[in-house]
Amino acid sequence: MPPGITTLAADAPELSAANTGFMLICTALVMLMTPGLAFFYGGMVRVKSTLNMLMMSFISLGIVTVLWVLYGFSMAFGTDIGSVIGWSGDYVGLSGIGVTELWDGYTIPVYVFAAFQLMFAVLTPALISGALADRVKFTAWALFIVLWVTVVYFPVAHWVWGSGGWLFEMGVIDFAGGTAVHINAGAAALGVILVIGKRIGFKKDPMRPHSLPLVMLGAALLWFGWFGFNAGSWLGNDDGVGAVMFLNTQVATAAAVLGWLIYEKLRHGSFTTLGAASGAVSGLVAITPAGGSVSPLGALAIGVVAGVLCAMAVGLKYKFGYDDSLDVVGVHLVGGVIGSILVGFFATGGVQSDAAGLFYGGGVEQLGKQVVGVVAVLAYSLVVSGLIALVLHKTIGMRVPEDDEVSGIDQVEHAETAYDFSGTGGGSVSRTTAPAPAPDTTAVPKAKKVDA
Repeated sequence: MPPGITTLAADAPELSAANTGFMLICTALVMLMTPGLAFFYGGMVRVKSTLNMLMMSFISLGIVTVLWVLYGFSMAFGTDIGSVIGWSGDYVGLSGIGVTELWDGYTIPVYVFAAFQLMFAVLTPALISGALADRVKFTAWALFIVLWVTVVYFPVAHWVWGSGGWLFEMGVIDFAGGTAVHINAGAAALGVILVIGKRIGFKKDPMRPHSLPLVMLGAALLWFGWFGFNAGSWLGNDDGVGAVMFLNTQVATAAAVLGWLIYEKLRHGSFTTLGAASGAVSGLVAITPAGGSVSPLGALAIGVVAGVLCAMAVGLKYKFGYDDSLDVVGVHLVGGVIGSILVGFFATGGVQSDAAGLFYGGGVEQLGKQVVGVVAVLAYSLVVSGLIALVLHKTIGMRVPEDDEVSGIDQVEHAETAYDFSGTGGGSVSRTTAPAPAPDTTAVPKAKKVDA
């Protein structure tokens, strides 16, 4: 994703209605991804945790939006301070920005860029929630979001995309969030679950998805919204790079679905809907950092690799004993690493930039930069996220009591249940429903009329 670039006054661009409209549409598509994620995760949990899973995504829309306006945009995209953080007084409260003021070097208003980036900031902590299903207090989760986006997401976004950020200046390629979003969220998820521990019954009780149709619906919404997430990250339509990214998004996702399903059939004997949905997400994750620098054939290769390796990775939690409830580590962390590293192999040098990968004569230089970016974001997010979770766990407590976890977190935390079966056939009778009157057995039946 290109950061702001200072231009000479004579070359300053003018506001483009077409690019502005395009970016507003992309912003709306990225916003849709968070409810899509809520459905995707909500269908994967057991019935008793459905609403909690939905709410863990939806609350991010509220919290992160407010923080972004107050100081988040300034920290991520303000004037660089030491290559690690940004800050600009005009961005605090978004109060010093003109209505038609353009993002430096581009033809869209600052307000549009801020809104687009806000949706990335909203989605990223919501991704983490899938690893914590069934067992986290809602108030603790809300406070975790506040601390995490402030200490982890906003600085990392500046490293990767902010003008002056150290990874951006190094030349690490991350078109739309392989490091800043997916590795960041996946590493954070691992750090938190190592602190809070496993669900009760992990590896003993069946914890199957309660609604695969919801999972498929969520995956479809994510796939749809991801076109805005990826193609919009070039901030315009003037040179065709966004169009390449759009196509590569579709190609890699389709290839990943096939890769996951083929692995699943060979390994387990079945093609599952959960596998198809998870494969799609793994492809979307992997192409996110790479799609602006590779050809469609490169996107196809990245998708297949991601589909197979992510399918293999989701089983690691049983081998190593960490309870990643909905495979955030296996899909987002592993998929983000795959996509980011494969840039160093498949970058053509003829799309997003002239940086070429190993397979296109570029040597190992770009590959080395990609590895540095992956390791830096992974290590920082893992450690700091774990420390935030540890502080919360030791103070207010992050987990619900054991009895509440067993009985169901929806009723305890939200005083609601996802499905009301009381009015359906075979369900229990509501206490407010009066019983039907008993038949009158004393009445004398009328004689039947006999035809002559």
